[in-house]
Amino acid sequence: MIANYGFKDGSGDWYVTIDTDKCNGCGICVETCPAHALEVAEDEYDPIGEEQFARVVMEERKKIRYTCAPCKPGFGTDPPLCSCL
Repeated sequence: MIANYGFKDGSGDWYVTIDTDKCNGCGICVETCPAHALEVAEDEYDPIGEEQFARVVMEERKKIRYTCAPCKPGFGTDPPLCSCL
């Protein structure tokens, strides 16, 4: 499943996209994120409750434009530090 966190407005597309089928919940992206915008959480759709994946911290979702801009390809590092997403 593809999970998109963020929004689109006149200044551009501001999304962090996470492929939860590929994410193994290792937490490397959480450790490397300079803005501390990511966390590892349990998959709420997993009936057993053993699956984990990365997601954007709730408080950061409406601030993605400012939080992630330094790492967005074209604005900052290429690829971004959380490139395993």
